[in-house]
Amino acid sequence: MAEPCSPTTTSPLARRLAGLLLATLLLIATALFRPAPAMAATAPSGYEVVVVEHLRLKVPTAGVEAWLQAERGSWEPWLAQQPGFLDRQLLWDPEREEGTLLIHWASRAQWEAIPPTAVARVQERFEALARQATGTPQGNPFPLVFEGELQPL
Repeated sequence: MAEPCSPTTTSPLARRLAGLLLATLLLIATALFRPAPAMAATAPSGYEVVVVEHLRLKVPTAGVEAWLQAERGSWEPWLAQQPGFLDRQLLWDPEREEGTLLIHWASRAQWEAIPPTAVARVQERFEALARQATGTPQGNPFPLVFEGELQPL
């Protein structure tokens, strides 16, 4: 006949069961409190983002406010009128002195349907405002460094 366990001793089976129970509880807690990975990005408007236009511009430290001012007077109002435009983010990297624009589109077809001539007109307005704000006599004070696209996962 087996001896009864005293309150100060624990059998190997009880220790294994306690360890298994603890591991199970930790696994459940991890699953419950860890956010699920997003399969598609969603813009604040609630639309699913299909493609993100990714642009980088050379923006020196002294020109950040002028860049933002030129963006507000040109691209911002124009983009708001475009079918498929959802949102955009303007970011600045002080180490590289670059501005990054992430422009969220509801569909690639809507983004690509914009005529290049319309884009060129807005770019001309942007550059004129940027020259005025920076005192630059000609050219684009904030030249394009990179142009590409990203796809949300």
